[in-house]
Amino acid sequence: MNIGKNHYYSISKKLLKEKVTNEQFESILNSLTLEQIIALKLELSSRIVKGKLFGFPIFKTIDYIIKDSLVKFSLSATKSQKEAAAMLGITVKDLRLFCKKYNSEQDLE
Repeated sequence: MNIGKNHYYSISKKLLKEKVTNEQFESILNSLTLEQIIALKLELSSRIVKGKLFGFPIFKTIDYIIKDSLVKFSLSATKSQKEAAAMLGITVKDLRLFCKKYNSEQDLE
């Protein structure tokens, strides 16, 4: 049976193994919308700098942030890069170029 390289990719498993998250956290996170998660993450991040995220181009970088998240999800949800690319509606070549340019697979292994 060919399970493919992506079979072993999982951000959830990686973060659980590193004890960054736990099952209770994942359950709570699952009950939130993506919009709530993003807004909460930004709010928490801004607390560190006392509410001032000036100079960080959030609006300009959001496309990259979302694309990177989609690539990581597609790689963890499929058996191969071919399937991941098909899920995203891009070519395998484009997927590989994105992964190489932004080191997208780093968080999955």
